[in-house]
Amino acid sequence: MKKFIFKIALAALALLHISVATAQSLPAPTIAAKSWLLLDATSNQVIASQDPALRIEPASLTKIMTAYLVFSALKDKKLDLNQKVNVSTRAWKVDASSSKMFIDPATPVSISDLLYGLIVQSGNDAAVALAEAVAGSEEAFVVQMNRENERMGLKSSHWGNPHGLPSTENYSTAQDLSTLALRLITDHPEFYKTYYSTKSFTYNKITQPNRNRLLWLDPTVDGMKTGHTEAAGYCLISSASRPNGSGQRRLISVVTGTSSDQVRAQESLKLLNWGYLNFDTVKLYAKGQAIATPEVWKGSQAQVKIGFTSDLYVTLPKGAAAKLKPALERKDPLVAPIAENSKVGTVKMMLDGKAIAEFPVLALEQINQASIFGRAWDSIRLMFK
Repeated sequence: MKKFIFKIALAALALLHISVATAQSLPAPTIAAKSWLLLDATSNQVIASQDPALRIEPASLTKIMTAYLVFSALKDKKLDLNQKVNVSTRAWKVDASSSKMFIDPATPVSISDLLYGLIVQSGNDAAVALAEAVAGSEEAFVVQMNRENERMGLKSSHWGNPHGLPSTENYSTAQDLSTLALRLITDHPEFYKTYYSTKSFTYNKITQPNRNRLLWLDPTVDGMKTGHTEAAGYCLISSASRPNGSGQRRLISVVTGTSSDQVRAQESLKLLNWGYLNFDTVKLYAKGQAIATPEVWKGSQAQVKIGFTSDLYVTLPKGAAAKLKPALERKDPLVAPIAENSKVGTVKMMLDGKAIAEFPVLALEQINQASIFGRAWDSIRLMFK
């Protein structure tokens, strides 16, 4: 197998989690939480974590999946933001001691108001009302939640209700929750921008503040969701977007099982600041840019452009980017037919002689087979290669 060393790194498939070996050389901060994780949303790399696969009770972090499905229904025109729905007795009577937006069966409520109630006020009544609006019943909605788990690859999560009140059927991990948070921000950016940075919301003449303290403490934080039950402790998924070169860089922190509202906020901010201060995210290659044009055998053309179908970013400790030496391992010989977007090799990102990440290299175009005479001639040539 031939290896080619490039002076710049190469682009990769979007939404691919990559372990950052170099992050291990930097001491992670001490976070007073049961489990935690810091994800760079731009490169989709986990920068650091502690017990990310530990099963936890997600509490109201469950509402991120609920919101995702509502946003998807709005995107698919199955719902409308201004559409008003009737409030069922089931939604109205949800645990009276828990967080609510105080909807009433006598007053229809808009989908938009229910979303503010779900996200800003963490209303469990809003969660049930939205579930019924999307799927007809809470039970049918829970089926959709778990079906979405499978589609997203959240193998360590399960949902028993749309709000996160204690249930043996409700569990997740910091790893899965970071994936879910990233998918919501990526798939529904306008809805995320509209609802998750809202600091307070008034419904039924009752004003409630967003429980995410970081919205007041750090202007770069624009979401995301708090959670709390006695068993879960105080949890927070937070996200910030700060300047990164000519663009923006987003980090997502997941902190679970802290001792108080104040602690979950201060530990989340500590984690975000640590990630921004100690790491850079570098764009290495652009979507569709050919990194090489290797020879093709038995093909309708002599060469094929290879590269990636999305921009490639990599997150590294500050100062390490200049030392990167990507290495390409290619599947030779490349014999037609070659389908567009098919894997033709792998690039490994080398730093100080160690591979810190790897990405599949794809054919950027389709190469059909040559004529029977061309194939025969190349078969002879390959015998002497």
